[in-house]
Amino acid sequence: MLGIIINPKSGKNAFRRQRLYLFRLLKSRGQEFSYEVTRYAGHATEIARRMAERGIRQILVLGGDGTLSEAIDGIMHSNVDNKQDIVFGLMPRGTGNDWGRFWGLTRDYKRSLDIFFNTGKAQAVDVGCLTVWRNGEEEKHYFINSVGFGVDALTCKKASVIKYYVGSHGLNYFFGLLFALAQHKAVPVILNTDSGMTLVQPLFTMNIGNGPFSGGGIRQNPDADPRDGIFHAMCVSRPTFRLIMSALPKLFNGRLKEISFIHNFTARTIDIRTAKHIAIEKDGILVDACGPYRVEILPSALKMIVPKQN
Repeated sequence: MLGIIINPKSGKNAFRRQRLYLFRLLKSRGQEFSYEVTRYAGHATEIARRMAERGIRQILVLGGDGTLSEAIDGIMHSNVDNKQDIVFGLMPRGTGNDWGRFWGLTRDYKRSLDIFFNTGKAQAVDVGCLTVWRNGEEEKHYFINSVGFGVDALTCKKASVIKYYVGSHGLNYFFGLLFALAQHKAVPVILNTDSGMTLVQPLFTMNIGNGPFSGGGIRQNPDADPRDGIFHAMCVSRPTFRLIMSALPKLFNGRLKEISFIHNFTARTIDIRTAKHIAIEKDGILVDACGPYRVEILPSALKMIVPKQN
């Protein structure tokens, strides 16, 4: 049995054409399947969890990074013992599509479906876990691509506002970043990693990457690889306006590591403490919760159907 989760709001202009193509393909293959359409934020989490607990071991997501992230969260929160047996696939339909970008999955939906059903391979991938506190209770939020703090999170918030007015465009994140850079103030934090690194400094922005892309193609952590069992992260303390402007041309070419005021590190577990509230996002989804915060990687937690050349 194949489970399909569809977000009709991601790339909604092409939704009808893509859905009809998928259903015709499933019929021609004689594929047994069950599908559900998301109706509100967080719905994909509920659907994926329900599918996993019903015994469905193949799940195809039609949506963007946020929909996929919700689905991963649902699978990881399910009561299934052997989650490594669950295989998921992606037909990218969102604004950023940063997770699909790493694997070479584009909005060419026919190619994405051909990879899932015919020419792809099952690849073990790492999953991230963000632990936060809400009303005194510990909460775990699972993510697939990256988690961000400070400007990184505020950029997602601004991009979603821009999207409301102008629709889904690749430049939404870039303009969201410009607004975030102008408004955000650094927050003092204490950061510790399992590798023994400690940072005590104001935090302007930080991105912890399982994958290398974020914000619609920005390569904040160009060496990140979701198969290596480790996070690649970058953080910035309190840059001047001149330093920020010098970094902007290198956002998309993977050369941010050349910039001296950006601190790069690797870790499997990262603990963050702060006395003040700090904005957080996971895979573009805002998380409103209190610290302390822990980000840890779960190696080879799930399997994904990817192109064979990866």
